[in-house]
Amino acid sequence: MNVFGIGLPEMALIFVLALLVFGPKKLPEIGKTLGKTLRGFQDASKEFEQEFKNATETVEEAVKEAPMKATLEPPAQLSPAEDIPEATIAPPEAEPVVVPPEESANV
Repeated sequence: MNVFGIGLPEMALIFVLALLVFGPKKLPEIGKTLGKTLRGFQDASKEFEQEFKNATETVEEAVKEAPMKATLEPPAQLSPAEDIPEATIAPPEAEPVVVPPEESANV
């Protein structure tokens, strides 16, 4: 018997340790609480799974019912761009002048 990678000897050791830590009077109560908690997790997991299935079925039905229409349309006819005459762009009036930085007397 192998549950979660734990064999029978390991399970027996865990049971003995739990018995020593919690005592024989508390152990059934702890087991009951643990069982309820695990059952709650299982119920929540099943509910989540069912909601997920319902959502996917709803989407699949909507996709099947939607009419398929052609999405390919001919491209729009655009007029070619007008050429810009070269005379409208003015050349620079003068060459840029680079002024050397002033030398400091403290150097």
